[in-house]
Amino acid sequence: MSDVSGVGSGNIYEQINRANAKSSTASSGMSEDREMFMKLLIAQLQNQDPTSPADTSDFMEQISTMSNVESIQNLATTMETMSSTLISSQAALQASSMVGQRAYVNTNIAQLTQEGGLVDGVVSTDASSSDIRISIYDGAGNRVDRVSMGAMPPGDHNFVWQANESLPAGNYRIVAEAATGADGKYEEVATYMGFNINSVTLGQNGIGMKVNTNIGSIDMSDVKQLG
Repeated sequence: MSDVSGVGSGNIYEQINRANAKSSTASSGMSEDREMFMKLLIAQLQNQDPTSPADTSDFMEQISTMSNVESIQNLATTMETMSSTLISSQAALQASSMVGQRAYVNTNIAQLTQEGGLVDGVVSTDASSSDIRISIYDGAGNRVDRVSMGAMPPGDHNFVWQANESLPAGNYRIVAEAATGADGKYEEVATYMGFNINSVTLGQNGIGMKVNTNIGSIDMSDVKQLG
């Protein structure tokens, strides 16, 4: 079969593959493939030798192959859409189940909702400690209480602070320290304070989820645990 504009019959699909690579979306890529294929097929028909026309079965084979390629592309696009929809649905289901739970967020801000109320959180340590102490400070920087959790192994440890009834509702600062080494010197460790999840914001395709609490929108990467 004759060459058309320098494109031989043996590399028609190489042209199709290059068109696919340049296309911005799967649908536009398939449209360009179909248009290019038809142009090449028409050009081959127009430039064939009238005294020795090409075998019709060759054209049918090319059309069949093109149809198979397009079917595979359609299937891939359908699977990609289904996968995206499934991910979004799973994320939405997960988000709905999280509303009303407690999110333990990487912060030292604690909210006391009422006088004599409770504040809960998580202390995270990398090493064993002979004692972990929790110090509570008010908005003016005054220490209003201190509690000891005792000796703890490495890991995450939940704690609850029962506020004195004389302390007003509001925000307090929590400082957790662990005693390490033979000298028993205290070093500050990470704290994760508990907040109610009021709502959840989903990112694109369920990726980049954020939980909305009374202290603002928190990325899930900053949430230690849910409870």
